[in-house]
Amino acid sequence: MSRTLNVHQEGRRIYDIVLDSSFGSLSAEVKKLAVEGRRMCIVTDSTVAELYLNQVENILRDCCKEICVFIFPAGEEQKNLDTVQQLYETLIRRHFDRKDWLVALGGGVVGDLCGYAAATYLRGVSFIQVPTTLLAQVDSSIGGKTGVDFSSYKNMVGAFHMPSLVYTNVETLKTLSEEQYSSGMGEVIKHGLIQDSEYYDWLAAHREEIWDREADTCIEMIARSDEIKRRVVEEDPKEQGVRALLNFGHTFGHALEKQLSFSMLHGHCVGLGTIGAVKMSAARGYIPEETVDTLKALMETFHMPLSVGGIQADRVIQDTKSDKKMDGGAIRFILLRGIGQAFVDGTVTDDEMRSGLSAVLL
Repeated sequence: MSRTLNVHQEGRRIYDIVLDSSFGSLSAEVKKLAVEGRRMCIVTDSTVAELYLNQVENILRDCCKEICVFIFPAGEEQKNLDTVQQLYETLIRRHFDRKDWLVALGGGVVGDLCGYAAATYLRGVSFIQVPTTLLAQVDSSIGGKTGVDFSSYKNMVGAFHMPSLVYTNVETLKTLSEEQYSSGMGEVIKHGLIQDSEYYDWLAAHREEIWDREADTCIEMIARSDEIKRRVVEEDPKEQGVRALLNFGHTFGHALEKQLSFSMLHGHCVGLGTIGAVKMSAARGYIPEETVDTLKALMETFHMPLSVGGIQADRVIQDTKSDKKMDGGAIRFILLRGIGQAFVDGTVTDDEMRSGLSAVLL
């Protein structure tokens, strides 16, 4: 089973999201982009390179004039301007021009970094996303948000730059560790909570097939998550309104990542942030208190952490006030009026945040 979703902007189709269980149709999809006679640079990290670089490089070599490869050490700590500078230098030495292409082969770190380089090299070149982690397949590869970390502040430097193609091979999920796969479920569950209660229930009903990484079930799951993100991105491509809802769980999540010195995976931090936001929504009376417990039970099914120790709530709250999602000095917090009914609130107090964090901080 394969699926294709079309992403539009101002009524014009701008790229496809292709979901398949192999790289078998990658060549055909790339050739649709008229890359013949152009250079392509595959950007990947040291972990993904060992698994998929040779296969993808051989496929793409048949599509274009010349292939080069840029490999950087795996890890969130590499997602910075120093690595981007090294990529710029590679592109300059290989004489890449504005009609040449970049290809992001890897997870969210690779996609974000490659996308930012594509947005800024020669004021913008085209790029392709080939996400290999669940988190990247359902979130970071879609929508054109690119960026790198600055100092200890996540994604503080970035740009909006849409890919020309997103090609997802769900078989890559089978080479993920349980921890990495579990991390991706943080973003998957978020999609159901903010936009689609039926999808949220579907995740619980199919938890065994999902955890077993059954290909058709994974394609269905990723397609439903991607459809939610596509809908939001088409309506609000540059996060001026409804797209902010996709940040559900991220206000706490990013602050927790910073407090933990990025030792916990992004999706797990988002999951903890999600629990905190659901707790705050329940405290306001928007949703039943038992929603917190059912969410934790679902997350536990996917081996996600439900709490973390050694962190002070006030330090997390302070870090939320340095987040790029601030608006005029106020925190734009995403809360729920019900499952599938997220909204932006600018009135959340420090005491409410302490209450929310009490659900996850030991």
